[in-house]
Amino acid sequence: MGGILIQGVRVGHWSDPDARTGCTVVLFSPQGATAGVDVRGSAPGTRETDLLRPGMTVERVHAICLTGGSAFGLAAADGVMRYLHEAGVGFAVGEVRVPIVSAAVIFDLATGSPAHPGPDEGYAACLDAAGAGGELERGAVGAGTGATVGKLLGPERSSPGGLATATVQVGGATVAALAVVNALGDVVGRDGRILAGARGDDGPADAWRLILGGRIPLRPVPTNTTLGVVVTDVGLDRAACHRLAQVSQDALALAIRPVHTRYDGDTVFAASIGDRECDPMAVQVAAVEALRTAIERAVSDG
Repeated sequence: MGGILIQGVRVGHWSDPDARTGCTVVLFSPQGATAGVDVRGSAPGTRETDLLRPGMTVERVHAICLTGGSAFGLAAADGVMRYLHEAGVGFAVGEVRVPIVSAAVIFDLATGSPAHPGPDEGYAACLDAAGAGGELERGAVGAGTGATVGKLLGPERSSPGGLATATVQVGGATVAALAVVNALGDVVGRDGRILAGARGDDGPADAWRLILGGRIPLRPVPTNTTLGVVVTDVGLDRAACHRLAQVSQDALALAIRPVHTRYDGDTVFAASIGDRECDPMAVQVAAVEALRTAIERAVSDG
């Protein structure tokens, strides 16, 4: 069951625990949200991200779709568009309304059966979001259903990844984050302890130390990605959202090592839905804290 990410923003999931794949949709109000994106990894799979750059004509997006299934999974955004179109939501072009749905994928095709979300599954995630009202699930749900982390030693020695959210209050404003963690690297806690990652014979293998020691037993493949969505009720323009997405990538650098590799497609979206005022640096710090916490929660039981 989906839930509320921040007041005015609903999140819904479609999950297939048998095939170990799924998709997650972040639905904004019919008016949409001002948004930006930062694609930092070298192996991304995305849709409608160019229009989020400053200076583009379309100012607002109506939903963000995060999905498994690699490039196949981008088709889930078609179902999100269908749902929004039926609701009369979209960018007005004369008498036609075109829903703006940005999307990004993780690779989970090797985790379970080679299945992937499509338009019907994206539509189902929207229905889940429409009925949402409680606290969001975390772990193997939605786009995080087939996520794994710590794949330097191969998929058989990886650990479960997942999806989670976190919220930070700062200066009377709210910053919320959602993370889907499917990284090549290990997820590391505040004390330096590996929360989830590549497993050696006697415990965590510590991918960072293996690489520094020149011991990379396998040639990694580009099947990894951490996705993030940061949403705030602070009023931000497109350029400020773009900057917030860039700074929010610091959360990945703090929580995952190594990160932003040539084998990851790390992508972070940032969106503004309100008109509150807050110091921009405070919003950025809160976003990093919220996204970092979401990453930690995605792989933690407690």
